Amino acid sequence: MTYLTSQDLPRLPAGERFRSLVEGGGIVELPGAHNGMAALQAKAAGFEALYLSGAAMTASMGLPDLGIITVDEVAFFIRQIARASRLPLVVDGDTGYGEALNVMHMVRTFEDAGAGAVHIEDQLLPKKCGHLNDKKLANARDMAAKVAAAANARRHLYLIARTDAAASEGLDGAVARARLYMEAGADAIFPEALTTAEMFREFVRRMPGVPLLANMTEFGRTPFFTAREFEAMGYRMVIWPVSSLRVANKAQERLYETLKREGSTRSLTGDMQTRAELYETIGLAEYERLDASIVATVVPEPA
Repeated sequence: MTYLTSQDLPRLPAGERFRSLVEGGGIVELPGAHNGMAALQAKAAGFEALYLSGAAMTASMGLPDLGIITVDEVAFFIRQIARASRLPLVVDGDTGYGEALNVMHMVRTFEDAGAGAVHIEDQLLPKKCGHLNDKKLANARDMAAKVAAAANARRHLYLIARTDAAASEGLDGAVARARLYMEAGADAIFPEALTTAEMFREFVRRMPGVPLLANMTEFGRTPFFTAREFEAMGYRMVIWPVSSLRVANKAQERLYETLKREGSTRSLTGDMQTRAELYETIGLAEYERLDASIVATVVPEPA
């Protein structure tokens, strides 16, 4: 399959396809995919939807996750992942890149780029990773206004409101904010940086019937839980936001150290994706067949 022919493209908008997954029962597993190749590999492993992390995007650009990239830069990542995988993609929308009008612009831009869902958070700039200390929170009603603006702008995008309040306002504050955001038009809630299984379960108990997203990031405040454990707690979505980038970065670090030390990559070839595997993953032969079926070489007749 290629993205170049209409019969290979999904018939429904990404937002509708993602909503169907969430409402279909079970838990939607959303591995992070930081570029088109990661998206293809995740799809080949059997995943039905993907997640695009702000931390992974910025780190891949050599930048910290402090809310300094732009809507158009994010749209570049969305386009390549949606084009490569044709899977519904949940996108980290940070704080919405500004106030109400900026949020509406973000929603339209992300939809046009191919996103299926977006989450926006109730931090103030400079925002930071949800598992770090001293996060500054927006006024809850200001955040609700952003959620309402996003809901007003979207055509099909699934809207997830993230609250970082548990660390500073406790579970009571996080739940109060979540209820306000749902009233403003959110489809689901992302309670960030919960630290125990009981906190995850209690959030579900206090938000009956609301689809909830869990964040299973490594090296953060949340203990390791499996997708099935989150499902048993009552969560409908789970993300592994930066895992693909962490693994890729560690492998690249080893590559460069080995190359500098040995002057060759020979000792690492067993860990490399082969040329044949690369071409299979990106579908080179399918593109060549498509090209040959459309543009046949015409040999000029002698004059």
